[in-house]
Amino acid sequence: MTSPSLLREDPEPPPDSGQRLWRRVQAVVFILFCLEIGVVLVLFPWSQSWERNYLFSLAPGWSDLFSSGYFRGAISGIGVVNVWIALSEAWRLRSS
Repeated sequence: MTSPSLLREDPEPPPDSGQRLWRRVQAVVFILFCLEIGVVLVLFPWSQSWERNYLFSLAPGWSDLFSSGYFRGAISGIGVVNVWIALSEAWRLRSS
């Protein structure tokens, strides 16, 4: 007959400190990336450089769309979402 200790499944061992450190570094890099992209997307559409953008000169028929406040607001909204993701990930990292 088998002993009860052989029937129990042992839980997974906790991750070692090197693995934990690597996960934290990855999380910090992801947070910084999202924060940087978010800030650029929030601020760039409202700067002077927005209208002098080379890519917009490639499609002159779309200049009305690119200069529209609604379009700029949509791009800034995507930036706000990126900043929100960065802040929520930072909060999650801080809590763990």
